[in-house]
Amino acid sequence: QVHLVESGGGLVQPGGSLGLSCAASGKFLSIGEFGWYRQAPGKPRELVADTTSDGSTNSADSVKGRFTISRDNDKNTVTLQMNNMRPEDTAVYYCYADYQDYDGGVYKYLESWGQGTLVTVSS
Repeated sequence: QVHLVESGGGLVQPGGSLGLSCAASGKFLSIGEFGWYRQAPGKPRELVADTTSDGSTNSADSVKGRFTISRDNDKNTVTLQMNNMRPEDTAVYYCYADYQDYDGGVYKYLESWGQGTLVTVSS
């Protein structure tokens, strides 16, 4: 199983920057998708940006050019650098990973969510 721990949330002014980090720990063979989702008040959870095991990245149109996702497979971490932040970026940000494990002769494909970290963009 994979345990995800996020860090870096907090309060930032519009136009400011904030970096989020997520570290995966536990027992697993590999992580496939590894990225970030967010949920704003009154809205459904949505993808912010994610990465795949081959290094490709994807991000929501609303954050392209402002947010950058980076993955370190050696450290099993994923980061999200958020620049030029807007009030509408205010949300709880969740780290997400789907991963492969092997136990008792069975390969398992599972997923894990972090506990969430609150990001507030306000003046």
